[in-house]
Amino acid sequence: MFKVKFADIGEGLTEGTVTEVLVKVGDQVKMGDALFNVETDKVTSDIYAPVDGKVATILIAANQEIKVGQVVVEIDDGKGDAPKEATKAKSEPVEENASVVGATPVSNDLLSRGRARTVPPKRSAVETIVNAVNNVNMSGLTQGKGGPLKPAPKFNSTKPENHYEVIVIGAGVGGYVAAIKCAQLGLKTLIIEKGNYGGVCLNIGCIPTKTLLKSAYLYEQITKRADKYGIKVDLTGVKADWKAIQARKDDVVNKLTTGVKGLLKKNKVTAIEGSAKAIDKNTVSVNGKKYTCDNLIVATGSVPNHFNLPGAKEAIESGWLIDSTGALALPKIPKELVIIGGGVIGIEFACVYKRLGTKVTVLQFLPTILEMLDSDVSKEMTKELLSRGNLEIIYGVNTKSFGKKEVVYEKDGKEYKIKADYCLQSVGRKVVTEGFEKIGLEMNERGHINVNEYCETNIDGVYSIGDVTGKMMLAHVASHQGIIAANRIAKRLGNEHAEDLTMNFDRVPSCIYTYPEVACVGKTEDELKKSGTDYKVYKFPFAAIGKALADGNTGGFVKLICEPKYKQVLGCHIISNTATDMISEITTVMESEATISEIARAIHPHPSLSEAIGEAAEALESGKPINF
Repeated sequence: MFKVKFADIGEGLTEGTVTEVLVKVGDQVKMGDALFNVETDKVTSDIYAPVDGKVATILIAANQEIKVGQVVVEIDDGKGDAPKEATKAKSEPVEENASVVGATPVSNDLLSRGRARTVPPKRSAVETIVNAVNNVNMSGLTQGKGGPLKPAPKFNSTKPENHYEVIVIGAGVGGYVAAIKCAQLGLKTLIIEKGNYGGVCLNIGCIPTKTLLKSAYLYEQITKRADKYGIKVDLTGVKADWKAIQARKDDVVNKLTTGVKGLLKKNKVTAIEGSAKAIDKNTVSVNGKKYTCDNLIVATGSVPNHFNLPGAKEAIESGWLIDSTGALALPKIPKELVIIGGGVIGIEFACVYKRLGTKVTVLQFLPTILEMLDSDVSKEMTKELLSRGNLEIIYGVNTKSFGKKEVVYEKDGKEYKIKADYCLQSVGRKVVTEGFEKIGLEMNERGHINVNEYCETNIDGVYSIGDVTGKMMLAHVASHQGIIAANRIAKRLGNEHAEDLTMNFDRVPSCIYTYPEVACVGKTEDELKKSGTDYKVYKFPFAAIGKALADGNTGGFVKLICEPKYKQVLGCHIISNTATDMISEITTVMESEATISEIARAIHPHPSLSEAIGEAAEALESGKPINF
């Protein structure tokens, strides 16, 4: 008899809640079959059978709290009773009968301690995202246009069982957040997804890219920078295990996408998988069945652009010419890689592969990379990238065609060819509106769905959020728009708990996960110069910050821009190894309409990289920087 124990499926997990038991006594199961579903403080996940056999005893039920190490199911595997556990020291972990292969070992010593104080329940990573968006300080946003609020439209359905107050198309970061918020506001909600829950961000965008970047960063630190910290490494035994790196990436993605499904279920959102087609603004067809709604939210996202040049079709079919999705799962680490496009996606992938030892060549049409950034940041980022080796950037390039594992390009009137193991086409993204072309949605010349500050389209009761609006193709923009749309619908239905929120793109932070990282919010100095706006600016280098010196990462700076009279923040641009975490201080200041004075007076901890923000603010406040 095999005793299946609930094992640690996260880091430091101690307990969970059974959401559904998937088997019954007498069922024959094979190794890998799902036994039950559990919700923990980290993830919602199926727990699988570790052996073949017949389910003999089920010791759990739905909504039951269980602890790590607890026997939950007994499986008759034909081998008699499970052997008694050998006597071990209390601190030694017990691994026998763990229900997840490769799970963190269970420590009985840990379980016996209990908690000395009451702590609030933890949330999964995905639920944290939803709640963070819900709790954003909205005090700085424009609060509507005034006047009476137009009631939400109502549709009289002949089939109430297939009718919903809200149907959301697309379960990406925008769609699932919108659906959950609608449900939390008391609306009967349906979400339809044709691919993977979590959309581009969780599956083939933000999360897997950052997972690869972390592995590549660690590899580079060990092989090229360890000696800088006084650590001698025998490099003959160090290698990048691409298969293991990919497995880690897939595991992270799976945990988050599973969490999305669990959250939708927990919030009683009906979910259907399939391709949706809008017959009219109130009727959606999916899998041959029709569903009706009062309100429709279109969150269909975007896909990578592909070249339509001579040889491109053949190069794509051969697997040599890839897009960002393909770059996430190459069969091996290439020796040479060509990247066409020096935007955010192209440069992030350049950082992944060059750190892993690939020789990377970036072909850029424009005279700079990351051209949307403040020019000071773009110059500093270029210097940092080139100083670390394995990277060449060729500017002023016009791609002409593709041959057998080669790119043909033109520069200064001359034609060149460059060969590589793979070529990544990173030339932007196009929105997905298939299935929604015939209901009268107003779109711009690029096919983006036009929306107002409430994410309303030109059709009453139809909303659009995320990439498909073409505003800013960022996951946190999509989720924030989802919250706005959900509140707008509920507000129009008379829900007193709904907020009157609008979108303000001037206060959206942008992050680039290069090394060092880049983060910015608000206006660039170049934009302010061009518009003739009066401003004050100060740039404080990390070379003058003690924590940066201790970390061995002194490149980069904080650049703060403010309005001279009232000292409100107009923009902030940071380049450092933790820039993406630091920018939130400035975003909060801008949302609350605070000033440089408040930043300067706030005590920034020492030693920390955040001191650079305080120093820059102090310089703008007093005109006299203290430490530099």
